[in-house]
Formats: sequence, C-alpha cells, structure tokens
Amino acid sequence: MRQTWRWFGPLDRVSIDDMLQAGVEGVVTALHHVPTGAVWTPEEIAGRQQELSVMTDGSASGLKWEVVESLPVSEDIKKQKGDWRFHIENYKVSLQNLAAAGIETICYNFMPVLDWTRTDLSYRLPTGATCMRFDYADFAAFDIHVLKRDGAAEDFPEAVREEAGRRFAEMDDERQQALAKNIVFGLPGAAESFTLEDVRHHLSEYAAISPDGLRGNFIAFLGEVAPVAEKLGLRLCCHPDDPPFGLLGLPRVMSTEADYKAMMDAVDLSANGITLCSGSLGARPDNDLPGMMERLGDRVHFLHLRNVHRETGDIKGSFYESEHLGGDTDMVALVAAALSEEKRRRDAGRADWNIPFRPDHGLDILDDQNRKAQPGYPAIGRLKGLAELRGIVAALSR
Repeated sequence: MRQTWRWFGPLDRVSIDDMLQAGVEGVVTALHHVPTGAVWTPEEIAGRQQELSVMTDGSASGLKWEVVESLPVSEDIKKQKGDWRFHIENYKVSLQNLAAAGIETICYNFMPVLDWTRTDLSYRLPTGATCMRFDYADFAAFDIHVLKRDGAAEDFPEAVREEAGRRFAEMDDERQQALAKNIVFGLPGAAESFTLEDVRHHLSEYAAISPDGLRGNFIAFLGEVAPVAEKLGLRLCCHPDDPPFGLLGLPRVMSTEADYKAMMDAVDLSANGITLCSGSLGARPDNDLPGMMERLGDRVHFLHLRNVHRETGDIKGSFYESEHLGGDTDMVALVAAALSEEKRRRDAGRADWNIPFRPDHGLDILDDQNRKAQPGYPAIGRLKGLAELRGIVAALSR
C-alpha cells in the first residue's frame, strides 16, 4: 500500500517539508484555483508538479504528484444543463494533459451541489482534541429554519424536527451564520464557494432530477470520459457521497455497495473505478467496508482511510470523525482486505498492484490547534493516523 498525503498547494499550512518528515511516498493534490469546467493546461499541471518537487530551502523533495484529488465535475454536467457538453470535452482534454504529465490516478465525485457536509468543523472531544462532526438535528435546523427549503420538514422524523425547532429557537444570528457557513463550506481550497442563495438556486434546478435521473447523467458522463481514460492508461475513481444518504432533497447515487456495483456494471471498463473512503461510507451502518474491499477490490484505485463514530444506529444520523483506529469501521480488517487485493494483483502481474492510500482527515491535536489548517487536514493528527495505519500494514505483512 503506497503512502500518500493530500496537499492543497502553496497556501496549505502543511508544507512539503512536513510531508517529507511524515515519511509519505507521494502527493495527492489538485489545481483548486482553476474554475470548475475549465481545462487543466499542461502549464498549470507542470507548475503544481514543480511546486511540490522542492523543499522550503530549495532542495529537491523527491516527491511527485501521484493522485489527482479532485478533477471536479461541474454542476452543468451533473444536471445536463448549460455548458455540460463543453465541460465534458474540457474534462477529456484535462485527462489527456494529466496523462502526458505522467499522472495516472484521478479521483472525483458526483455529489450534487456540496462536496461534503458537516455542521461543526471543530467539535471538541473529551481529550481536548477537535474534529469535524455532522449533527443531524443541527442540520435539520439549518434546512428547515435557516435555508427554509420548501418541504424540508417532511424529510425529517418528528423527534428530529422538534429538536431542530428547539435548537433554532436558541440560536442568535451569529450562531445561525456559523452553522450555515459550516454546512456550505464544501471542499477546502476549492475555486468556488456557495452562498445560501447559490444553494437555493441549485436546489431549484435539481428539483426535477430524480435519483434515477442523476444516475443516468452520471452514466452518460462516464460513457464519454471512461473510454478516454482507458485508452490513456488512466484510473478514474469516484468518491462516495459524504455523508452517504440524502440531504436537502437532493438525489444521491454513490452511497452504497449497490450504487458502486451499478456504476461499474453500466460502464464496464477497468478505468472506471472506486475511491473507497472508509469515513464517508462508514457513516452509514449498513455499509460493510472490509466486505466491499473484498468484493469490489478489483476496481479500487484509491483508498481514503479514516474512521467515524456513529452516534445512532439509523441510516441517517449524527456522527463525528474519530481516531483512525477508534471508530465504527474495523480498520484492521479493511487493511487486511486491501493487502489481500494487492497480493491478487501481484500474482496476476498487474502493474497497478500497489494501491495508493492516504490518511484521510485527522483530529486536531497538539500544535495542530495553533496552525489552523484546512478542517480535517491537520499535520499532526494525520501523521498520527498514518503511523497507526503503517503499524497495521507492518503487522499484517509479517
């Protein structure tokens, strides 16, 4: 398993030097400043490769850009509106430019409107560490009373609606604004961010798109780009919905093993694969992560290894990001399944046998709380997670 690390570019509070000291082998990054739908040019790609190739003192880092996360899919493509055909053609050109630069693994997602959703970006644990949390009642308070989405109340159980009403009644304007900001935070470092009016506009355009309709648009997108990726020797890997259940009345089509199986069967090419994110999928109690790795592992091109603690047994419920070995996913069993898949690939002579993984997210601990890095991406918390994952790999590889 190849150890990688997500880096958001020169403005990231975690430096190239930090990554090297953590002992990572490759870098996961993206051109966050390029507008969604635009071409990633050879010059921009080369510029990012150069940035991560040197340490702060100018000496060579020896690190290379190995995984793209993410090459974003525009809302126009997801909705099949506006410039969606033009954006698909641009996507193909970007794939060609990435292949020419020697970058073979491209992570993306097909989540409508928001890339991920949390209600608290610095939830305090009993240890004093902080983490990201999704509180279902807080989310309901936002959806029903702050966003005021039509029909929102009907999407929540009565007990959740009542608790949301109580919480909203106690919120001042500052608390309402902070909650809204957390929920629409989206992807750290992204070129675009949404206001509440932007969210309302996108929701109105998705009102006529059912889950089957979104899945059809997804398959149409894959039918265009996956053959290009296959010809170029690239590996596309779709990240799951985060969290893996419906929010804001939006369709969700990548939340379960059945969703992934349908996507792979619809465009049955080796290039059409999976980013298996144990944190996103693990927020749903009916997702069996070690089993998914065993059954779908042939098409797992990238691993996000993180853990969450579910606060209820419901499909839709509250959860918080936990230590890598401390949540509800059996991380040892998942890593064992990944190592078994690597052995199958080596035995079959596959060149892509060494599956890249990164320690996804992490608790803010020690000096992380002073650095104020992107939520979920502290230096020390991720280093701790990487060390724990290395320990599992070393023990199971004996």
